[in-house]
Parts: sequence; structure tokens; C-alpha cells
Amino acid sequence: MRRRQGAGAGLRQAEAVIIERYPQLLRLAYLVLPPDLDRHARLLRAHRGVQHSLRAAGRRARQGGDPLAAVRAEVVRYAAGRLRGPFPPWVWGLRMWPSAEGLDEAARALAGLPPYARAAHVLCRFDGLDEDAAAEVLARAGAEDPAGAVRTALAAATGPGAGPGADRGEGEADAGEGTAWAPPGRETIMHPADVHTRPTDLLLRRTRVRAAWGVAAVLLLAAGLTRAGVTGPEPGLRVGYAGASAARAALDPGRLVRVPAQAWSDTGRVDFTAWPARGPRTGDRALLARALGTWAAPPTGTAVTVAPAASAEPPGHPPQLLFAGEPRPGTAVVVFLDADRVVRYTERGGRRSLDVARSDDANVTTAAAITLTRDGSTARRLLAPWIATAGVRELTAPAGPVRPLPIGRDGTVTTDFAGAEPAGGAGGGCGPHPVLEVASSPRIVEKHAFLLADRGGLLPVHLTYTPPPEGDAPPARQPREATGPAALARWAQEACALDAVDGRGVRAVNLWDFAVTELPEGAGRAVWSCTRATHWTGRGDVQLRLRPPAGASLAVTRADATAACGRFGQHVLAATVWRAPSGRDYQLAAGSREVAEINAAGSPRTRTPGRAFAAPAPPAPAPPATLTATLRSGAVITALDARGGGRD
Repeated sequence: MRRRQGAGAGLRQAEAVIIERYPQLLRLAYLVLPPDLDRHARLLRAHRGVQHSLRAAGRRARQGGDPLAAVRAEVVRYAAGRLRGPFPPWVWGLRMWPSAEGLDEAARALAGLPPYARAAHVLCRFDGLDEDAAAEVLARAGAEDPAGAVRTALAAATGPGAGPGADRGEGEADAGEGTAWAPPGRETIMHPADVHTRPTDLLLRRTRVRAAWGVAAVLLLAAGLTRAGVTGPEPGLRVGYAGASAARAALDPGRLVRVPAQAWSDTGRVDFTAWPARGPRTGDRALLARALGTWAAPPTGTAVTVAPAASAEPPGHPPQLLFAGEPRPGTAVVVFLDADRVVRYTERGGRRSLDVARSDDANVTTAAAITLTRDGSTARRLLAPWIATAGVRELTAPAGPVRPLPIGRDGTVTTDFAGAEPAGGAGGGCGPHPVLEVASSPRIVEKHAFLLADRGGLLPVHLTYTPPPEGDAPPARQPREATGPAALARWAQEACALDAVDGRGVRAVNLWDFAVTELPEGAGRAVWSCTRATHWTGRGDVQLRLRPPAGASLAVTRADATAACGRFGQHVLAATVWRAPSGRDYQLAAGSREVAEINAAGSPRTRTPGRAFAAPAPPAPAPPATLTATLRSGAVITALDARGGGRD
């Protein structure tokens, strides 16, 4: 009897904790779950993880200790993948995502951290736990190195751009410069308990009804082909299934969402949702029907291109129409927005194609343009309605002029990059890299110009620049538009780094000069840089390079799917072997602004104060020394070099 009473007491304690702290526990699960899940799946699994923790946490609470710590440990254990629980709850006919502003941005920023480091970040930064308490929760959750996970989270959280207050809402207090964690009390903000929903296939709950999608798509496509000169039935939707109304609504050209022309100038959300429907064929019902029908059920021979981590599934509700027209003679293009994706339909010479790209949390810069057509070196683009001027700049010629581009009444521009040639060879032998330089309307942002690079995707890539630190204890510096003289000069030197960027999934590339050091033998000053390509999914791929005073930049290393050089990973130590003009090899290293000391393993072990290191390299085939750095906070990071490495 006592055992049963004890078990019941443990369950009641765990239940009380879950009820009281459900939003915070849900946030913990949401941010620890794998970053490759979409928002709908992540939210449902987060709910399942919190609810799944009840019995196990109840058993732990019965054994003594803090019930809240027990529940947190079980939530982390589930979200980190250590438990294979039942399937998440099913939500039929709705897509769900958190309404909390900044939550998905935090999820993307944490994507490069290991699961237990993500958990440590949430426990300390959001829930107010100190490092020991967070490590105890992680240990109970099965982490092999809980203290190491906390150190990793600490190193990420104190980086430039990720310091205290970086993820606060407006009006929240700052914990102070150099403080790793926010104070207790933050647990009431930025949680995923409040959600947005939108319908998908709400009425299509039976197999026979789901077949109506195909029927509706075929009839829509046939109706459109009739207008295009292909034999088929007249336009119209007469589907025999009673549940086909949802499919008909999503694929009905008459129900497309159309935004008023001036909505962008009177909204607090400046992104694709503020784009009006433009182009001379926005009223062409047959073209729109063919586009929607092809999207729902691509006919044989349709070329379908889907960006990484995007979905080509049919729309679950009427999408927003962004464009319908002929950017070039004989080519019809229709562009839709459906929640977090942009879809382009193209007809040319009797052939159809469909391109799908992600557009999560696009903003005034990343929602500034869409590529309508691309033929060799010529591209036709649709600019955002808030773009006032546009021009072409050669990235490898920083002192060169910007060639103005006329913007059509429908918001389209044509770029011909064939004539763009590098001037003066600033790119160190790199080929031409023309980019768009556009300026926002003063009704949105005053004196705001930025660069967009065409890397082959549906959406161009936004280029930014972060200058090097200044002084012994420099403050954090944020990425800025790459239009100033210093930014243009550095991008001219590092333009080749863009050759490795796949524009189908990348939203922005930031060039960060994190250190400037003196080379041995009086060879001058070298700039250490990290070029980070941030994907729409939050993933980041980085290239580290060393730029000597003369000659081309030298590749140090690269790392994919990493937090390094991002908002949650701007503590960096890079190392490489450099050959001096004398022919002698040196091992060089440089760290970002918070590096206090660089340590070289070996016999004897050496410690070099400051952010720079230089020593004669051992003769081949002996490998160079393994380097680590101690931050001002006491955390230790490992050098990124040709052997890999990263944060400890």
C-alpha cells in the first residue's frame, strides 16, 4: 500500500510540475528536437515529449529530489533522441507553428549545436538555471559530458551578436555585457504554447476523398491546356466527390490571395506577404489554372526542382499570387507564395517546369527579389515593391561604378552580366562576380542599400560584412550591409568564396574579419576571415581564409552544418601553416575578440597570451601542434584547421 501511495505521490508531483510549467517545458523540447524537422512536426513532437515525461519523471520524483528537474531531464532525454517514444499526436487537416516571435529564429541559430548543448542553452538562458544545475539535469537526461555541453552552450551564448539580450523582446532588461545567462523570470516569454494554424486537407479524411486532389488537378490542367491549344474539356471543376470542395478551393484561381498594391507601405511585416500580385496576366484564369494544376499533380515530363528541405506538396489552402506574366516572349511565368515557400511555374515551348524554394522568416533584404527567368548570363527578376532603385556592381571591382537598371512598371528588371569584367584583378585571379545593388524606399528604411548575389537559386543571396575587432577589449560588432568602402574592398578580395555557395538553399552570406595579425619575418599584416553561408533551414556552412598583404587569400579550412561564425558561434580559433618569403614554414593561429590565450599541445606545452600565435612549424611529415584557446569566460575552444576541430 505504501509503495502504491509513493508511486501516486510521485506521479502527482510530476503532473503538477507539467501543468504549471507546460509552456516552458514545451519550449525546451521544441528547441532541443532535431533541427531538420519542420515547424509542424517539431511542435507536435514537443507536445508528445512533454506529455511522455510524466510517468518516468514520476518514478524519479518518487525516489527523491526536485520534481521539476526530473521532468526537465525526461523532456531533454526524449528530445535529444535517447528515447523512442510513441508517435506524436496527429492533427488532421491543420498545419501548426508557434506564434512566439523569435522562437524559430532561435531554433535555427541553435541548429549547429549538439542536442545537449541546445538543452543547456535553453535551461540557462531561458529557464534561469546556473551551470551546475543545468549540468545536473543533463546528467539525469543521459548526457555523456554534461559539463562539456554547458561549456559549449556558454561559448555560443557569449559570442558577438549572441550576447545577453540578443534574443530578448523589446523592452526586456539586459543582463549586462559579458553575462552568460539571462536572469530567472525569462521563462514566461518566447514559448511555443500559443500557435498559429492554417488548414491543409481538413475535409479530405477518407481515401476516396483524397483522390479528389488528383481529379481536381487533372480537370484544372485540362482546362488550362484547352486555352493553350491542347484538346481537353472546357474550364470548370465538376468533381463527383462530395469532399472535393477543399481541393477545389485550394486550386481555384478565383480564390487566390491578392494583396493590395500599397499594402507594403503600411505594414509592420515587410516580407513576401506584403507583395502585391503583379504582371499583365494576373487575370488570365486559364494560365493560373494550369499553374495550380501542375503544382498539385505535375504531368509527365514536367521538370520539378525542389530546394533542400523544401516540400513540393500541393497547397492546402489558396496561395498568394505574386506574379503572372511573360518576362520574355514565349515564356509565361506564375509565382505563388504558400506560407514558408515560394513556387514558380514556367511554360516555354510547350514544356512546363515547377521550382520550389523555402522562404522562412524572409525580411526586407531576403524578400527583395525573385528570379523569373534565367538564360545564360541574362536574368529577368521581379523586385519587391519597396525597392526604389537597382543597379549592377562588379564585386571584384570595388571602386567601379554601379550601372543603373531601369525598373519596369511591373517591378521587373533585366540583368545582363555578360559584359561585367573584374577591374584591376582585386579578386586575385577570381572570375567576375556581378551582383545587384538595390536600395529600399525611404518609406521603409532611409538610406538603405544592400547587395544581392545570384547563386543559381530562385531567390538571390544577401551579402553582408562584419569588420574586424578594434582594441584590446572590443565590443561585439554586428553584420552590416556590404556597400561601404571597407566592405566592398574585402568582398572584392574574397569573392571566390561565393563559388562554393549553392543558392538553392542559402539565404545570406556574411564575411566576418575576426582577426588581423602580424606575419612572421616582418611580412606584414594578415586578415583572418570566416565566410558563413546561412541556409533557410538555419544550417550554416563556413569557409575560413587567411589574406596576406600580397597575393590571393589562402584557404584555411571549411566546415558544414556548424554554428561557427554565426550568432551562437562567434568564438573562433583558426590555425594554418604559412610559408614565409624565406621559404620557412610557420604555424599561425588567430582568435576572435573573446580569446584571451592560445595554447599549443606538445612538449613543452606553450601558452601565448592574446589573440595571435606564431611558431616555426615542425618539418614534414610531423603534424603541426594541436591548438586550443581559452576565452575570457574560461571556456575552451579548439582550433578550426585542416584537421577540423571546433568548440569543446
